[in-house]
Amino acid sequence: MSTFTAILGCSVAVMLLSLILYVLFGQITVRKLRKNPETKYELGLEFASGWDILNVAQALATPRKFHKVLERGQLAFLHANSELIAKHTNRFDRALAIVFFWMFMGSAFCLISLIILDKIGVFSS
Repeated sequence: MSTFTAILGCSVAVMLLSLILYVLFGQITVRKLRKNPETKYELGLEFASGWDILNVAQALATPRKFHKVLERGQLAFLHANSELIAKHTNRFDRALAIVFFWMFMGSAFCLISLIILDKIGVFSS
């Protein structure tokens, strides 16, 4: 088995696990936030169905300083309100967001990197 195949297989497995966590996070945490009148309109812009799940996960998983910079910019309407969301979530919700978000982003970055490296010819024998 080649190195490319091994790394690709691991990345795809992590991506599949993160997609399962995506559904769980949406059903457990984001559903609760959508029903709450205080947080209903603070979940960020939803480009496609379910995009607010990524917005909420990003708000909970990234450092507050970093997310505050995003919330103060001209495109603030795209991002969820991290303070309000943190106020209305518990430790389990935050832990699930961190695990899901970083697994999802890490595997996506790895898959994109593998595609680029393969096109460059790093893995050709």
